Amino acid sequence: MEPVTLTTDRLILRALGPQDTDAVYAAVQDPDIQRWLSQLPSPYLPEHARSFIEDMVPVGWANGSMFTFGLFLPGSGRDLVGTLGITMRSLGEAEIGYWATKEHRGNGYVTEASLTVARWAFTHLAVDRLEWRAEVGNHASRAVAERVGFTVEGTLRSGLNNQGVRRDCWVGSLLPSDLSLPSAAPYLPAPA
Repeated sequence: MEPVTLTTDRLILRALGPQDTDAVYAAVQDPDIQRWLSQLPSPYLPEHARSFIEDMVPVGWANGSMFTFGLFLPGSGRDLVGTLGITMRSLGEAEIGYWATKEHRGNGYVTEASLTVARWAFTHLAVDRLEWRAEVGNHASRAVAERVGFTVEGTLRSGLNNQGVRRDCWVGSLLPSDLSLPSAAPYLPAPA
């Protein structure tokens, strides 16, 4: 799939490109981002940002496995607010992940972007279950997920690996019906 550009009232969501490497590298030096993103190399070097942007992002879009958006303020289109990715897990199921730059946290940008990308995933990727996971204690990520409408389903013991240490994580889901959208496949909830 060719990368798409989405917009919200306050943001431009587009695929990251080489022109964004320095901004991503600088943002990820933030200890809070490094603390909560379990898949980041540590220390995070310029070559890690380059590899992510020049290899992982375009390959994910091309083969339909991962759809990564940079979140930018309008204008120059270079003021990085954060990133948001949708990773396909299985047929009709994907996982969302996001982070915000330190200077743009608390403005609702990630919530706004997450709603827009979730709608896009439900309507253009035939996703029927969007899952969110975060290490227990990442209250900022959980707050975003809950504002978007994710149902927190519980805690997975030893649910993720953060820098070689197994940790518990929260898990939640968002379904198309949570956003008043139709599902690609029929859904039969368990009887109450």
